[in-house]
Amino acid sequence: MANQRQFKLLKRGVRSWNTWRARHFEIQPYLVEVHLSCWDLGGVDLSEANLFQADLVEAILRRANLRQACLVGADLSKADLKQTNLVMAKLNGATLKQADLRGANLYGANLSGANLSRADLSGAILEGVDLSDATLRQANLQGVDLSRLTLRGADLSEAQLVEANLKEANLQWATLIGTSLTRANLAGANLNRTDLRKASCCRANLQEATLRGAILDGAILREVNLSKADLRWAQLILAVLSECDLRGADLKGANLNGANLSGADLGQADLSIADLRKADLYLASLDGAILRGTDLRGVDLSGANLVRANLSGADLSGANLKGALWGKGTFPDPGKWKPFPGEEKVNPWKKVGQGNSRGVFARPIHP
Repeated sequence: MANQRQFKLLKRGVRSWNTWRARHFEIQPYLVEVHLSCWDLGGVDLSEANLFQADLVEAILRRANLRQACLVGADLSKADLKQTNLVMAKLNGATLKQADLRGANLYGANLSGANLSRADLSGAILEGVDLSDATLRQANLQGVDLSRLTLRGADLSEAQLVEANLKEANLQWATLIGTSLTRANLAGANLNRTDLRKASCCRANLQEATLRGAILDGAILREVNLSKADLRWAQLILAVLSECDLRGADLKGANLNGANLSGADLGQADLSIADLRKADLYLASLDGAILRGTDLRGVDLSGANLVRANLSGADLSGANLKGALWGKGTFPDPGKWKPFPGEEKVNPWKKVGQGNSRGVFARPIHP
């Protein structure tokens, strides 16, 4: 229960309270479970105050000082926290649904398990913040710096992360279903086992990111930089990866069934034992790619560059190879190539002339 003397003093207004705090800076306010719903506390000094499970619903705390305050389990739903000082504050398990945190300073704050659904965090300082297991559904984090933060197990479904900086952030086991990550920086981020179904990541930077076992079914990844990314055993069913940079990416065992990889650069990528059934690889570059034991049944490889690609043991049954470029030593097992109906008389490896400087000497011919 709150210290009643301190509570009565706070009732007198922010000016009286701040004057008392200045004179008795050594006292840490004890306002546990206090009811301050809808109170106007703009500019109040509640630094180091104990506000455990306090009711601050719709409270006005604009430019307030809550540095190192204990707000564990507090309810700050719809609270006005614009430009508020929340440095090193303890907000574990706090409720901040629809809270306005624009420009707030949350440096080093603990928000693990907090509920920030539909909160506005644009312009907020989040350096060193712990957001593990936090709920940020439909939250606005556009352009926010979240680099190197811990977001393990966080729910960011349908959140706005356009142009956000998530470089080297830990998003393992996080949920980002339908999240907007357009032009976001996720270079080197840990996205292992992350759920990114139907996420929009157009032109995002995922260079050297780890996405082992991640779920990206139906995700939009147009023009994304995934060079040297780790996508082993990732699920990308019906994902759109057109014009993506996947050079040197590890896609071993990945499920790309029906994915759109048209125009993508997969040079030197490892697609061993991956599932690419009915995938669209029109005009894709697979120069030097490893496709050992890859399932390419019904895949569209028309106009694709397969120079120096390793297709040993690959299954190309029903694949469209019209206009594809082949290099010496890249031939798949003829026994595993089955032509389309009516193409039985076509030689898929008909020699078309001498090789060029890149060793291309064969082009599959189709009617």
